[in-house]
Amino acid sequence: MKDIVYFDLETKKSFGDVGGAANKDKMGISIGVAYSTRTGDYHLYQEHDSEALIQLLLKADLVVGYNHLYFDYPVLQGHTILDLASQTVNLDMMLDIEQRVGRRLKLEYVAAGSLGTGKSAAGIDALKWWQEYKKTGEIEPMMKIVEYCAYDVKVTKCVHEYGVQHGHIKFDDGSGRVEEVEVDWS
Repeated sequence: MKDIVYFDLETKKSFGDVGGAANKDKMGISIGVAYSTRTGDYHLYQEHDSEALIQLLLKADLVVGYNHLYFDYPVLQGHTILDLASQTVNLDMMLDIEQRVGRRLKLEYVAAGSLGTGKSAAGIDALKWWQEYKKTGEIEPMMKIVEYCAYDVKVTKCVHEYGVQHGHIKFDDGSGRVEEVEVDWS
């Protein structure tokens, strides 16, 4: 059976905290979540588990993400000498959609159009929860990050499956109008 791994990361620091987008490898990992079709399970990773996440990605037949080539992989590069983008087989849905429609779309817009649902929070919320966790040591903020990240992985998986099944995705154009674009993700 083909192993497709869907994944997403949340960081400990913002672009501003590390001196800009060129320093993604310094952002740290608060939580990473991956879903493997081989195991049928969600896997959670903290920063100290990053090698296990990297190995899961390297062994996958296909890694599917949303902006993972320009965000998640560069963040992970702070934890490996391997060039993840060239050593894995990838479908970055955001990049594929951008090539087809001529602009970047938020995952929330694609999920709303294709699935009728959005995201559960925003990346800025995850950063705030991380700071709260660091300050208090209480588990609740960390669990919010886990839930948010796992939900994004589920949405990513569902959008991919929708595109495979229907040969297109739909997206909210930002004004409430839904558009459709063909995709070839099978």
